[in-house]
Amino acid sequence: MKHYTKSNFFKHTFCDFIKVENSFFDENKTHFKSASGSQYYFTEEGVYRYSNHWGRVANCKWRLVSESRVKNQEYHVGYTKWTHFYPLNESEKQFYISVDYDKKRVSFHHKNTHPKAFLFFASTAQKRIVEIQKILYHDNWAKYFNEDIEVLRKQIVYQLVNSNKTLQEIKLEFH
Repeated sequence: MKHYTKSNFFKHTFCDFIKVENSFFDENKTHFKSASGSQYYFTEEGVYRYSNHWGRVANCKWRLVSESRVKNQEYHVGYTKWTHFYPLNESEKQFYISVDYDKKRVSFHHKNTHPKAFLFFASTAQKRIVEIQKILYHDNWAKYFNEDIEVLRKQIVYQLVNSNKTLQEIKLEFH
């Protein structure tokens, strides 16, 4: 397993940063400032990042995890440990999808956090998430089905998370 540090964490990596108070950089001096204005503070255990852009960052995918909704173009501080960076590439399936039905939240995670999950390429996982969100948030897709929509919703989402079947193929199985 590759070891990430301040000299290589920004090269084709996936990582979840945990949102912390923005005041962190009021009390700590920036170690590095990127051309796009993001600020970084390095520790032995990890890195703090102050930025207004998360998600796709250059050749990386860095998410900011927060209890509240985070909007791009607003500045936030996130922290992560060096051990929470994972290699990112499109030549192997590295991501699995998780669904919280109660909160109607869908997310993808690196395989190293749950190695037995059904895996997707990053781009495929992102497309699946969009499909799952439509199934979770809307009801119009279900008007031609004669089953309880909540039961059907969970069955379809389960198939999207645990197979390579297309949404069309899955829906046809329920007719």
